[in-house]
Amino acid sequence: MDELPHVTVATVVVQDGRFLLVREQADGAVVYNQPAGHVECGESLLQAAVRETLEETAWRVRLTSLLGIYQFTSAANGISYVRVCFVAEPVSHDPGATLDTGILAAEWLTADEVAALTKNLRSPMVLRAIHDYQHGERYPLSVIQQ
Repeated sequence: MDELPHVTVATVVVQDGRFLLVREQADGAVVYNQPAGHVECGESLLQAAVRETLEETAWRVRLTSLLGIYQFTSAANGISYVRVCFVAEPVSHDPGATLDTGILAAEWLTADEVAALTKNLRSPMVLRAIHDYQHGERYPLSVIQQ
């Protein structure tokens, strides 16, 4: 087990009542997740969220708010994750872009479609973020000091 938690970012991107998720290969299984990933050295949380969303979905987004900060320890690998989750709106899409290794597709799904995938979600944080979004959780981006 790692001693330090992994700091990650994720974005909840919504368009026409659908959520942007990635279908990806992880630990030998196909799972669904929000666009998400690790923060790179020297990168701000906001920069990481925008970059990860672009790399995993080919969508450029504009962050609008902080959704929440989530902590989860994976039973599969014992790693503790601290996930800073943002709300974003889509700006433009590059359908010809190459997605990150392991990403099979970016898909727009309703909340009900995501809930039906419970056993195929990367972690419980995926549904929790959608739940929090639907219940109006939002914090200004200014709460993050860089």
